[in-house]
Amino acid sequence: MTLKNAALLALIGTILMTALLVWTFVLTFLNVLRDLVPAMTLFPSFIYAFGAFSVMVFFYVFRRGQ
Repeated sequence: MTLKNAALLALIGTILMTALLVWTFVLTFLNVLRDLVPAMTLFPSFIYAFGAFSVMVFFYVFRRGQ
């Protein structure tokens, strides 16, 4: 496996992970608006989604640089 193929595989994995975490963030946000969960649950959900998005951008730029 070449470095470019490994970067593509990592990019695909992080895209899927980012989609899942952003969806979880949106659902948490909606549940906070409906007063179903405490507002404190929104902060960790945002951190996870932002972290996954940052890694996705890194792998995208890394793959484009190869």
